[in-house]
Amino acid sequence: MAAALRCAFSSCLLLCVSGIMPKPRNVRITSVNLRSFLQWDAPRFHKGNISYTVQSKSINFPGNTYTNVSTNLRLTECDVSFLSAYGDYILQVRAESENNHSDWESVSFKPMHDTVIGPPDVKVKSDSGSLHVDFTGPFAEHKHDKWPLKQYYGSWNYRILYWKKDGNKEVNHIDTEHTSEILSRLEPWTLYCIQVQAVVPEWNKTGEPSGELCEQTTHNGVTPVWLIVTILIGSMLVVVISVPACFFSSLYLYRLMKHVFFPSYIFPQHLKEFLSTPPSGSQFFSPHPQEEQFFYDTLTVISEESKNHSDETDSEASKTTEHLQDSDQEDSDSRIVPASEKA
Repeated sequence: MAAALRCAFSSCLLLCVSGIMPKPRNVRITSVNLRSFLQWDAPRFHKGNISYTVQSKSINFPGNTYTNVSTNLRLTECDVSFLSAYGDYILQVRAESENNHSDWESVSFKPMHDTVIGPPDVKVKSDSGSLHVDFTGPFAEHKHDKWPLKQYYGSWNYRILYWKKDGNKEVNHIDTEHTSEILSRLEPWTLYCIQVQAVVPEWNKTGEPSGELCEQTTHNGVTPVWLIVTILIGSMLVVVISVPACFFSSLYLYRLMKHVFFPSYIFPQHLKEFLSTPPSGSQFFSPHPQEEQFFYDTLTVISEESKNHSDETDSEASKTTEHLQDSDQEDSDSRIVPASEKA
């Protein structure tokens, strides 16, 4: 080990003395959900400002040459997410300082194969003795857009891992093509932990699992027989009590409304007796209401010619009056004829 270190130190010292820059070290690709970066470490035993140049070449088409991806880089990484997800590339990088530069250090890159599928977003809800699991993603980010990563692959499944928290961690799993699943047949009032990951059978790829989410199950939703009997008895008691109560309440309301809107009234007894007795005087009812009755008064004329004839005039006036009264009486008698005589 010490001999190897001495050899490496000697070679680096020889390169620095001869003016040749050492190459970047540990060149690698870091790619998650098709967000890809070419990364490296700076060369050793070199002082001064260093910049880097990165180039790429597609090997899908023979004869392609390298093209510059980025030049004059000061950082030790380069974003290569713009490359086609279905391509096959060779990436290379070299270090540069003033008029010197190192040799190229290269690495191959297949985005669809080399990228790491990240964990999906997971939500868990406990309901009626089951666990409802919903999950989305992961997504591929390109600039300001986000696309579901499953659109890039021909096949895509989700694998749900679950186990009891306080048990021996016997892990069960379910594979599904949907974005939700219901975990049933679980023990009630038990704490379960869940993880979800993506699986791509066609590419033989398995994504990173999500963080552990633990949720306690509730009652399994099966109602015991004793509870059903109790509910039925309670319902019958409610019916037995409520029906008479409703009846008497309705009767009371009916009587109250009748008393308010239709009050009872007794006709006075003295008015009944008065109305039931027929009138005795003839001034109220006439046997012949259609006949006219005429009333007369005594008219006395006093002459101013001679006081000597007053007695004669009075006697004549009284006779005239008596005569007129007798004639009126005869006229009234002649006009009033009984119905029997008319017949």
